[in-house]
Amino acid sequence: MQHLSPHDVMTMFMALAVLLGCAKLAAEFMQKIGQPSILGEISVGIFLGPTVLGHYQPKVYETLFPTTGPMPIVLDTVTTLGVVFFLLTAGLEIDLRSIFRQGKSALLVSFFGVAFPFASGFLAASAFPNYLGAGAGASPLIFALFVGTALAISALPVIAKILMDLNLLRTEVGTVIISSAMFDDLVGWILFSFVLGMMHPPAGGSVADGVKHTIVLVVLFVGLTLTIGRWLFDKILPFLQAHTTWPGGVLAFIFTLTLAGAAFTEYAGIHAVFGAFVIGIAIGESGHLRKRTSEHIHEIVTNVFAPFFFASIGLRTNFAANFHLGLTATVIGVACLGKLLGAGWGARLGGMDRTSSLVVGLAMNARGAMEIILGILALQAGLIRESMFVALVVMALLTSLVSAPAIHFLVRRRRSLTLKDTVTAKLFLPHLAAKTRLGALKEMCEVAAVAVSNAPERLFRLVAEREHILASGWENELAVPYARVNGLSRPLVVVAKSAGIDFDARDGKPARLIIMILTGDNQSQHDLLGDASELFSHKEAVDQAVHASNFVELVAALNAPVR
Repeated sequence: MQHLSPHDVMTMFMALAVLLGCAKLAAEFMQKIGQPSILGEISVGIFLGPTVLGHYQPKVYETLFPTTGPMPIVLDTVTTLGVVFFLLTAGLEIDLRSIFRQGKSALLVSFFGVAFPFASGFLAASAFPNYLGAGAGASPLIFALFVGTALAISALPVIAKILMDLNLLRTEVGTVIISSAMFDDLVGWILFSFVLGMMHPPAGGSVADGVKHTIVLVVLFVGLTLTIGRWLFDKILPFLQAHTTWPGGVLAFIFTLTLAGAAFTEYAGIHAVFGAFVIGIAIGESGHLRKRTSEHIHEIVTNVFAPFFFASIGLRTNFAANFHLGLTATVIGVACLGKLLGAGWGARLGGMDRTSSLVVGLAMNARGAMEIILGILALQAGLIRESMFVALVVMALLTSLVSAPAIHFLVRRRRSLTLKDTVTAKLFLPHLAAKTRLGALKEMCEVAAVAVSNAPERLFRLVAEREHILASGWENELAVPYARVNGLSRPLVVVAKSAGIDFDARDGKPARLIIMILTGDNQSQHDLLGDASELFSHKEAVDQAVHASNFVELVAALNAPVR
């Protein structure tokens, strides 16, 4: 039986130590300066790869990362595990129920946000395959499908981070963006699975046979996993939490399922990452998956496995030698134009104003890990040349870097509304009579309707619809229901105290402080939700507001400095 020699073992551990240590140091530095950690991890790989270290110190590079012998296979194995587990965490963030609950805006943004960039990428690749870096002997149709798919996917983790940093995640615009990004990821990976099936037909079969074989197995896998499988996982998780050590038992169960799903999709003719992605969606849908468990998975993957993969990107090609300015500019231009026009137009058709529509387009334009993963798979399969791979990596990084400051510029105002400036004594309910979520919303809407001479039924309908789309329970025993009310001349903030009402918060705690925000425009909604997020980021701040016995004490709590 073949095995690694002592020298191979030493080289393996030294290479992995250098990759992980340098990648994490660079990632921490990037986060300190407000940039995505993936930028640091990929930069380290470029520095340690043939672009820099291999060019200036070829002997050191060859000693650390030999290109012959068993080491390339070992590194490829570790990085494959990294990307498979990374797609597990991406799947855990997909909330199918949230996607299906969204209204017209999210549906239109999702559809046009995929259709426009896919069509623009497909047409450009069909017209200029050689210029856009098609691999030698690659099928023009498969190459065009790949380019269209790669440009259609958004980066859900990057988008979520941008929205959180700008206090937009809980706004109406943020909800539409997140749901649309989930849909884009889901559709994009399904499309790419078919592309991979066309690239790898079964032995002795035609391309059509390969596609048919892949479609049948993928449909069965996705259908069974997201129905019967999801139901079984939901039943098994409580049993594991009750009868095994936590979190070890649950983590072992989830990672075992991930590896099994990855093995099946690889057998089906598509990449293992798709199986991990679908397993992540099915497990993430369970109401029994504890928040701390998903956080453990996220910490393990993003701090250990994912850095190996992203740092290894720079080891795969010489970025300096394969950088083509015209090709890179073309890829960036086609990608940005398609996504901005598609997602922005979809938001406009959905009833959003011009500024909000542009914010949606810019957020959806943020790319990241997904395009890079697709690029690596296509490069390994010989579908694209290294110049196209470099262009995709540069496009993914550049769009992620530009989106956050561009959105910040759009939503910035000279003066922001605050809860302290908006709340009034008439809209303060120190003793809420309702005991249920809908009862509380109805009671608060009746008070708000009197203040603006509006119909309480209309306000309640709008708030209840928004509550159905996305539960308003925050952490620290706080709930912040909200709605946009067309024609409302000024924002309304209703503050109520309760003994504890379930608003489906992620930490499972009932809400003792309920702040209902009604606005006529997205900017005011953004300002007030952002102020609430900053004011009540600590439980002590919520406690101070809950203990306010009158309106003056409430204002004092709202005026307290943020810790």
